[in-house]
Amino acid sequence: MEFFNKAKAVRLRSFHGKYLVADDDEETVHQSKNGSSRSAHWAVEYVAGNSHVVRLRGCHGKYLAATEEPYLFSISGKKVVQSIPQSKNDKSIEWEPRKDGTSVKLRAKGGMFLRANGSMPPWRNSVTHDIPHRAATQDWVLWGVDMVDLVVDHHAADSAHGHLSTHSSCVSSSSEDEHLDPGSGSATGMGMDMVVSRKPSHISKGGMEFFTKAKSVRLLGHHDKYLLADDDGESVCQDRCGSVRQAKWTVEVVEGAGVVRLKSCYGKYLTASNVPFLLGMTGKKVLQTLPTRRLDSSLEWEPLRDGVQVRLKTRYGNFLRANGGLPPWRNSITHDIPHRTSTQDWILWDVDVLEIREQPTTSLPEAKLDHDSKSLLPELDSPSSIELRSPKSSELEVTIRSVVRRKLKGG
Repeated sequence: MEFFNKAKAVRLRSFHGKYLVADDDEETVHQSKNGSSRSAHWAVEYVAGNSHVVRLRGCHGKYLAATEEPYLFSISGKKVVQSIPQSKNDKSIEWEPRKDGTSVKLRAKGGMFLRANGSMPPWRNSVTHDIPHRAATQDWVLWGVDMVDLVVDHHAADSAHGHLSTHSSCVSSSSEDEHLDPGSGSATGMGMDMVVSRKPSHISKGGMEFFTKAKSVRLLGHHDKYLLADDDGESVCQDRCGSVRQAKWTVEVVEGAGVVRLKSCYGKYLTASNVPFLLGMTGKKVLQTLPTRRLDSSLEWEPLRDGVQVRLKTRYGNFLRANGGLPPWRNSITHDIPHRTSTQDWILWDVDVLEIREQPTTSLPEAKLDHDSKSLLPELDSPSSIELRSPKSSELEVTIRSVVRRKLKGG
């Protein structure tokens, strides 16, 4: 439940790097790579009397529901749809979040889990609830949770309209306010008008706002794997485990240049090299290096915003790319320009801020006294030496002085 405790609305990202979206027919759901559309946002509702479950309401005002209808005849998976609850205690729209590492599984009332299917049609991009029995599909029930903000429009409360202002890694979405068409609503009047608030960037090309306040980050690639520094201290790769120290990159902002350097846990910088990854291929190696003389531009990456994600551009005009496919490409990292449509998203990265940069505190100026001011200060007398006398010595001295005086008078 910790994924949803403070969330007003969320996006759910599947194992395949796609988002759960509510279809425009207001009945079905599927997966899509477009996570910026209103259809990918789900308002979170808590269930009175049961703190372990949540309801997820889509942009059309209908709830994510687990049905008893098979997705395909004689197949175990069952349909997941958008639905209006039949009663106040309708359990089909309740989902129990169960943490699994950095992801979450959503358990339906029958004990099955919300599942993002892959493979060939009709399974591809479909969403069911099921229990995965094969090892290859175990991760299909894992979801990443991106929090978004649901802001209620009190001026339109009568029509139950809302404004959705998205943010990922504490960042606004894009460069302009984009008003989307309202959902057609339901018979119960629960339709919502979702508006994605896109604030103008303070930097011409955007992207630096992902890093300006960050002390350290993780980078999540299109294949739902994190950018890792290899143990050899030289190469980099991708891996699904983002909790290891190799996934943490310290951010160094180059002042006034609009670029950043990323330092690994081994104290070396993410570097765009000139070495081809494979002979005859366009992609070039990305390495960890530590220059002996000076920090050159091969260590610098220019963040360019792309929706709620970022592209990292090198000085050569290439982009940091998370490769897929078969070995040796699988899990490799290069810098390249994708020319095929199927690889366009391989240069997109999600930025997870791990540590916030401490803002410098303003110290009060030290008071300085001029010569005239010093002369006005009272001087305190301090003896150069202190003579300590015992009481007996004092009495003896007084007695001797009295005897001397009497003799002088008598003489």
